[in-house]
Amino acid sequence: MMFNLIIKILFRKEVGQMAVIYATLIIKGKKTIADVPVKIREQVKQVLIDLEVPELAEE
Repeated sequence: MMFNLIIKILFRKEVGQMAVIYATLIIKGKKTIADVPVKIREQVKQVLIDLEVPELAEE
């Protein structure tokens, strides 16, 4: 799927893997940005912005 291709391009290795997982859960409606650990919250926000859903990155 296109989403998987975008993820592979953005994160070719393990860098940001948890951020991608949280972004996926947010997109699916299982989590919100408030549920993301503070340590990786900015990375998750950037992933959401890159995937053109910046409204999901708002707290």
